[in-house]
Amino acid sequence: MVSSIRRRPDLPSEEVHSITSAPEPLADDLARRQKRYLVQMGVRIVCFAGAVLSWGRIPMWASLLLIVAAVVLPYSAVLFANAGRERREPDGTFMTPREIGPGSGSAGGIGSSPDGSGDRE
Repeated sequence: MVSSIRRRPDLPSEEVHSITSAPEPLADDLARRQKRYLVQMGVRIVCFAGAVLSWGRIPMWASLLLIVAAVVLPYSAVLFANAGRERREPDGTFMTPREIGPGSGSAGGIGSSPDGSGDRE
């Protein structure tokens, strides 16, 4: 069986277009950040429950370490969740600067008449 798809002879066969430089879709980025936040909040709950249930049964420093982790984790989770999409260009330039060349009209300014006499007194 012969394929009905023909190759164009004017295109090189090695030409492959890549989309790896395209940014991650916004929905995927949001889902990834939400998942990370929920995992960190789950770890916080485990730390807090571990500290409460183990109070007096394990050394005091271990319980206090679990409480400190339960207090610090929400702050770091919010920081990571709000750390949205990163920019690709590190320089932060939004426009390319251009030089304005000389004008083609007279240098009369605002309010001058076309003949150059003006309304000045």
